[in-house]
Amino acid sequence: MKKMLMAALMLLSAVGVKAQTAVVDEDVQYATELLKIGTVAPTFSLKQPDGTIFHSTSLKGKIVVLDFWASWCPDCRKDLPRVVKLWNEYKDCVAFVGISFDTDKTNWENAIKKYGLGYINVSELKKMRESAIAKAYGVHWIPSTYILDKDGKVVLGTVMIDKLEKTLRELCK
Repeated sequence: MKKMLMAALMLLSAVGVKAQTAVVDEDVQYATELLKIGTVAPTFSLKQPDGTIFHSTSLKGKIVVLDFWASWCPDCRKDLPRVVKLWNEYKDCVAFVGISFDTDKTNWENAIKKYGLGYINVSELKKMRESAIAKAYGVHWIPSTYILDKDGKVVLGTVMIDKLEKTLRELCK
């Protein structure tokens, strides 16, 4: 009986340790309405900080990362250094576009400078829930990112930067 009790306790301990170390797939909870793989991504035209209009069609024929973010978003600020690192690592293979849900232009511009976002950045300067681009792309949580293939089809839609990094590594071998 004592041996059985010890075996049961060891089994429960092993299950507990495994449960604590399991990787949580946040996409299951936060990316449920993102566009599905294979969907043709909607085209868009949005203002850059200098007021010029950026047209997503200008990137046709390129692999594109769309990074939805905002300066007020703690998770976005946490991920931005990694996004910049990925941009620096893969910019010869992939075009990056930051799409901000900031409503204050100064805050948006300051964040671009602070984090060194040297890639294309655009915004409607509207709250996420009021933004046409958020509705078109099913973005209800930020940060959210997409990878689009050269034909403009969704390869990945995620809220997890680790998935973004893994997919870029595979695409840009």
